[in-house]
Parts: sequence; C-alpha cells; structure tokens
Amino acid sequence: MSQEQLEKPIAYDIKEEEAIKPLAATEDKEKSVVAEASGGQAEGEVNQKNPEGTITIGEALEAAVLTAGNKPVEWSDAAAIQAAEVRATGRTNIMPGGVAASAQSAATLNARANSEDDKTTLADVLTGASSKLPSDKPATRKDAEGVTGAEMRNDPHLATYPTGVAASVAAAARINQAK
Repeated sequence: MSQEQLEKPIAYDIKEEEAIKPLAATEDKEKSVVAEASGGQAEGEVNQKNPEGTITIGEALEAAVLTAGNKPVEWSDAAAIQAAEVRATGRTNIMPGGVAASAQSAATLNARANSEDDKTTLADVLTGASSKLPSDKPATRKDAEGVTGAEMRNDPHLATYPTGVAASVAAAARINQAK
C-alpha cells in the first residue's frame, strides 16, 4: 500500500455473517463509519470532522440506535443517557429539552404504557443525539465506567443491556483507547 492509501479512512460494512469487511477507502472526509462487531451489530461511529478521529459520546449514543434502537426506554437507559450527557457537556444538571430530559420523559411514559406499541424506543430518543448536545467530547474509559455504573444502579437486576447505551459508550472508549 502507498502512503496515501494508508492515510485514507477505511469504512467497514457489517454483514449478516457477523464479520467486518473493509470497503474501498473512501474519499468522503466528512463521515465514515467504523464499527466494532458484537454479534454482527455496529457499536461505534467516527466523525471525520473530529481532528483526532475519535468517537465522541454523542456519536456513541447515536450508535446505540443501531444496536438497540427498538428497545423501549427504561429507567436504566434514562440514567445511562443522563450520565453520558453530563460527561459529554461537563454540566452537572440536565438541559430542558435535551437528550437526557427526553429519555427521562420516555421512561416515565413507558412505565405507564399499556401496550408495547405505545412505548418510546431508544431510536426515538437518541437519533441525532450528537447534534442535540451543546458540547461533546471523545469517549474515555472513565466515561464508559460512569455510564455503565448509572445503567447498572438503575436496573432491577443490576445489569446492563448487552447492546445498549453503556455498551455503545464502552465500545467507543475501547476504540478511542486503541488509537
């Protein structure tokens, strides 16, 4: 490979056979998807506008839509989203109308919903999450630990959802740490 080919971002395609296969190097510098496989599902996304090429917390939240988008929002999800928003923005309180406030509202409504069809999903709350955050930062191991702890503390079984919010932030932190 030439030096020019090594510097171009490589996009990955997650196929049904649960393998990651590199696509041709892309000329699109604006956005390229990089995924970590977990049962054939994407868990991370890199925005090439980010100079370090790292995955931000907002992008990790958006990646959760790919892995667990159909999951109804529960209290544990709302807590994890709140922890992620606090870590991404550096603010200690949640913003009215922000991602965390939407998740808390969805969890409250879902607890009262009579039908699964009436419940708000993670996709409803997290789609476009990075654009809803006033500021964002690359996901770190400490961020992943904080989000995982919040999700576990608010789950009746003290567990995290395998492909949920905490898993997406943890995957982003692993990918960032490897860079």
